[in-house]
Amino acid sequence: MYMDKQVKRGYNEYIRLDEGIGKDAMMDVALLVMEDGDTWSCEEPEKEVAALVFDGKCTIKWENESYDVDRPNPFDYNPSCLHVCKGVKFEIIAHGPCNIYIQKTLNEKTFPSKMYKPEDTDTWARGNKGELMGCIKRDVRTCFDLDNAPYSNMVLGEVVNLPGKWSSYPPHHHPQPECYFYRFDKPMGFGAGWGNGEIYETHHNGLAIITDKMHSQVTAPGYSCCYAWGIRHLPGNPWDKTRIDDEEHLWLLEDDANDHIWHCPSGN
Repeated sequence: MYMDKQVKRGYNEYIRLDEGIGKDAMMDVALLVMEDGDTWSCEEPEKEVAALVFDGKCTIKWENESYDVDRPNPFDYNPSCLHVCKGVKFEIIAHGPCNIYIQKTLNEKTFPSKMYKPEDTDTWARGNKGELMGCIKRDVRTCFDLDNAPYSNMVLGEVVNLPGKWSSYPPHHHPQPECYFYRFDKPMGFGAGWGNGEIYETHHNGLAIITDKMHSQVTAPGYSCCYAWGIRHLPGNPWDKTRIDDEEHLWLLEDDANDHIWHCPSGN
C-alpha cells in the first residue's frame, strides 16, 4: 500500500499499529513538521519510539541528556536519531524549520536511551563498483538494527537513491513488514516503487507500507530521493539482514552480470 499526505505544521500521523494497514505494519509512522520556536514532547507507556531528523535545527532533550541537531539536508549529511523505550519522555525544540520522522512499536522491554549521532551511522555504498552498469548505485544508512539494538522490535535507517537509479534491487522480499518514507530534494520529485504485487508512483512525503511480495524502488532522472526504511521484527523471527532474492533475477547478482547486458553501440 502507498499513501500521499498534504502535511501541515505539527504531528502528521500516517499509520497506527492498532488500525487499518498499520495492523499489518505493526508500527506507528508519522512526520513531525516544526517551525522555529515549536516544541513537541512524547511519552509512550507501551511503545518504543525513534525520532529521526530529516532536516533542520533542533534540540532534543530526554532524561538528563540534551543534543543539538543541525542537518541542512538528508543527502549530504548523516542522520541524528533518538531511540527510547516505553515510559521515557523526550522533548524536541525547533530552532527553525524541521522535519522529523517518527516510528513507534509495542515493546515490553526496557533499555537505555540512545542518541545515534551522524558519526554513529553505518553507511554502505552499494552498487559503487559499476554493478549493473552503474544503475544501482546508492548509499544505505543504518541507525540501529539487530546488531546494535537487539532489545528493539524495530530497525531504522535511510537510503539515498540517486537520480535515475534503482535501490532495494534486485527484487527481493522478507517476511518482516517494512515502511519507506520518501523525501525528495525537490517537492515535485517523483519515482516508482514495487511492493505487495503493486506498482505505485512515489512522491515527496509519501509512505509505502510493504507487507508482502517482492519490492524495489527507482527515482526519476533529475530528482534525488532519501527515504527512511523501517522494519518491524516478527516475534521469534527478527530481521537479521534477511533478504530473499527473486529467483528469476538471481543472475543480476553474478560478478559477470554486466557481460550479459546489451550495451548501446558506441557513438549512439
